[in-house]
Amino acid sequence: MLAAQHIHPVLVHFPIVFMITLAVFDLIAGLRGAEITGRTASGNASAGLALLAGLSAIVTFYFGGIALDIAEAGGFHSDIAEMHEGLGEFAAMAFAIWAAIRIFLWFRDIRLSSPMVLVVPVIEIAGAGLVIATAYFGGQLVYDLGVNVAHMAG
Repeated sequence: MLAAQHIHPVLVHFPIVFMITLAVFDLIAGLRGAEITGRTASGNASAGLALLAGLSAIVTFYFGGIALDIAEAGGFHSDIAEMHEGLGEFAAMAFAIWAAIRIFLWFRDIRLSSPMVLVVPVIEIAGAGLVIATAYFGGQLVYDLGVNVAHMAG
């Protein structure tokens, strides 16, 4: 059975992929003149990606807290872990709020006008930057510090 501290590393890829895909999709669709909000084909895909990014970020943050608790119970402490946790918490909240906004726009079939529609991918590109920064610190925890990683005898 998968240990609790190993669930987070499996899940982290989902919010990363969903947010980056959402940002790229909305940027390209918006530049091509497609409506990325409301109940349109591209709006449906965009709102679905936003919802998946938000939900996966929340679940990933939850299991990240469990993984950190297990590491700290074993005597681990690092400023990098604190930075990663803080960024992860902010990303989870931001992505959840963004998902709620996007689902509201979809549910009410609100279609943003041309100049305003380009603000959407700008916000999502910032979200992609946030998730990449969070992932960077998470990578340092695993690859540089070996947190929750079994070391092979060599």
